[in-house]
Amino acid sequence: MSNKSKAKAETSLEEVIKNEEEAVDSLNVRRSSIPEGYDEIEYYPLIPPFAYAAILQNRETLEHLYVLDELPLSREERIGYTSLRNILEYELQAPEGEETLAESFRRQLPAIIKDHEKIFIGISQIGMRKILYNLERDIVGYGKIDPLLHDDNVEDISCGGVNKPIFLWHRKYENIRTNVAFRDEQELDDFVMRVVHKAGKHVSIAFPIVDVTLPEKHRLAVSFGKETTPLGTSFTVRKFRRDPFTIVDLIENETIDESIAAYLWMLMENKMSVMIIGATGAGKTTALNAVACLVRPNYKIISVEEVAEINLPHENWTSTIARSGFGVEGEGEISLYDLIKSAVRHRPDLILVGEIRGEEAYVLFQALATGHGGLCTLHAEDVDTAVKRLTQPPMNIPTSIIPLMNCVINVKHVRTPVFLESGKRLSSRKFINVSEIKDASSFQQVFSWNPSTDTFQENIADSYLLKRMATSLDIPIEKIIDELEYRKRVLLHMVEHRIRDYKSVNNVLSKYYNNPQLFQREFLEKSKW
Repeated sequence: MSNKSKAKAETSLEEVIKNEEEAVDSLNVRRSSIPEGYDEIEYYPLIPPFAYAAILQNRETLEHLYVLDELPLSREERIGYTSLRNILEYELQAPEGEETLAESFRRQLPAIIKDHEKIFIGISQIGMRKILYNLERDIVGYGKIDPLLHDDNVEDISCGGVNKPIFLWHRKYENIRTNVAFRDEQELDDFVMRVVHKAGKHVSIAFPIVDVTLPEKHRLAVSFGKETTPLGTSFTVRKFRRDPFTIVDLIENETIDESIAAYLWMLMENKMSVMIIGATGAGKTTALNAVACLVRPNYKIISVEEVAEINLPHENWTSTIARSGFGVEGEGEISLYDLIKSAVRHRPDLILVGEIRGEEAYVLFQALATGHGGLCTLHAEDVDTAVKRLTQPPMNIPTSIIPLMNCVINVKHVRTPVFLESGKRLSSRKFINVSEIKDASSFQQVFSWNPSTDTFQENIADSYLLKRMATSLDIPIEKIIDELEYRKRVLLHMVEHRIRDYKSVNNVLSKYYNNPQLFQREFLEKSKW
């Protein structure tokens, strides 16, 4: 299409939905009727003015309900929507070059509407805007769950089958039922197949279990059909944060305190290896991202994952992702084991492994033995269990090299038991202990969380790693402790002044390392310490 034709098509679209902003602003959002026996306790926008979230509470059981409130289409608008969607399925072309699906959709839509404008005779400006919203939601986005993905409070979205309500993990209300459900088996199967294909993968009865990364970096786990799940297709979406939690966020959220943050900063600077352990949903990957942000900005980092979840501000960072094999024989598979072996040859300062669970652990420990720093996660309840997992099949790490993993952080999602509640329900993620590994059976706990007081207790005086650091640098241990105190002040200053996004944190670290004397003078002036 020529530039002149495109301009005419765009002008036509503007005429069809002229004064769009005024029309959209004039929309009166029709809230879904509140079910009997429920009270509305919160209402906030997802994709205004088309989609909102209402949090309701049952008066009798006090359980919460998440209601997705979208502007409905009228009968005429529904006909227009169906007609235009059928046309788009035939006329919409694939994206060009580096163009995203959304960019391609928005570029082509004006010309297609221009060619078929008779369809929309009698539909108002507001109605046209509603149709375009629904088309983009269903073609470019993720259909009926698309607005849920726009909710920053939502961590997980899970569907257990047909005619079962979709559940969310909400940061404020935890597991919460929604009013969204797939009512037809074919609708659910088609939805899952389309989303998996969007990620460049395949799902079928022959290969019913799939774990993929969506274009927006969300993680999708699928069990397709009734081969593995008798109630039919199920899926879970783990949302990817575009703005990852940093060490400053962890301090502000009281997941850690400034002493733990300063201690981890010292470990990362000196290429000490750290393992983060905990149960599923404890926040291991979030902790991994936050701790990795403390790595010196000019260090070379290589991350190794099965599904992309790590997000770092470092320019000298290479992300590598495992690949499943092709066909029955699984030819062409690239495992975590292969990736870690390859990473060592690139001479990184730090190797990050999303999760170790097999033979790749042995290669990682060999890398630690040659002086590389390491940062990884492992499913384990405590340090003792972590060591047992490492030393037994399929990892088979010799007990003699277990101390190469210098520090273990135990992350937990903690809740106050119902019978101990005192007006405020405690539900948060905590670093419940930070332990140093002396050998396979000797651990030194340097930080621990006290649940009765909700405070962190420290035992820095007995830190084995700080003493080793002092010996390596040939300086008194008192000098290390002084530096630790100074870094605590820097971190508290960042918390106080909301220097929290990962790029800003990275900038502070860059200034700190590139000119420490100037940084200290400027910091002392600003902080008035």
